[in-house]
Amino acid sequence: MIPFRSPIFVPGNRRNMLEKAVGFDADFVVPDLEDSVPRQEKENARQVVSEMVPILAERQRVIVRINSLETGLTRGDLEAVVSPHIYGLSIGKVESPHQVKEYDSMVSSLEVKRGIEPGKIKLVFWLENARAILRAYDIATASPRVVGVVFGAEDYTRDMGIQRTESGEELYFPRACIGVAARAARVVALDTPYVKFRDLEGLERDVRAVLKLGFKGKFAIHPAQLEPLNRLFGPQPEEVEKARKIVQAWDAAAAEGRGAVEVDGQAVDVPVVERARDLLAYAEAIAKRGKEK
Repeated sequence: MIPFRSPIFVPGNRRNMLEKAVGFDADFVVPDLEDSVPRQEKENARQVVSEMVPILAERQRVIVRINSLETGLTRGDLEAVVSPHIYGLSIGKVESPHQVKEYDSMVSSLEVKRGIEPGKIKLVFWLENARAILRAYDIATASPRVVGVVFGAEDYTRDMGIQRTESGEELYFPRACIGVAARAARVVALDTPYVKFRDLEGLERDVRAVLKLGFKGKFAIHPAQLEPLNRLFGPQPEEVEKARKIVQAWDAAAAEGRGAVEVDGQAVDVPVVERARDLLAYAEAIAKRGKEK
């Protein structure tokens, strides 16, 4: 189980920012070849990212965001960045399983060509319009490489012809769809960036809204967002303590041949125990990640 709480974008043409990203407390660093890079800078960004990825990978997990098929830049991006050093690729504007299979095929060819273990490079797709939202499960299950799907709110609201609001009611339905589809596909649901990067209180409100829908992380666009993302998407200390009590009580009861147990006035059954075990495993994965750094 790999934490995805706080992937952070870093413009691919900004070498100095990528150098700083080595020390970020992020679950993933995401060098960006897409929206943050002007068209005239694309080739330079490819070169910079290609050179920086091995350095970043010494201390960070790396997912490179590449340009989508419709731009005509995808193959050049892949040629520049596919290597054993990256964990995966982030790709926007995906709206069909057919596109997923096309990306899978291109990555597979490069893995063979470069002697990379087949299937090693994972895929994280952005769902950014109405068609993508309605096909979320099909997209998430179209390839075993898919480990996550991301909600892209800016493009979604543009596609819908609606305005984004601070309260975010207009995002509830697509977020709920993605949360359920991701869980059904057994991949992670990741949320759209919070663009007011100096408003950490607003960020926390946004995170608390998507936590209820099953999201496991949110893309950051500024290092100041990392602490609240790691904290809020991570298991809370009181939750971990309660999970330990539940598992201990259940195991003790099972050892005595009892099938019912009560913890803090709550009747505990199998789903509650399994949820507690999942939480403890996630907390352990986060602790392990911290030691790796």
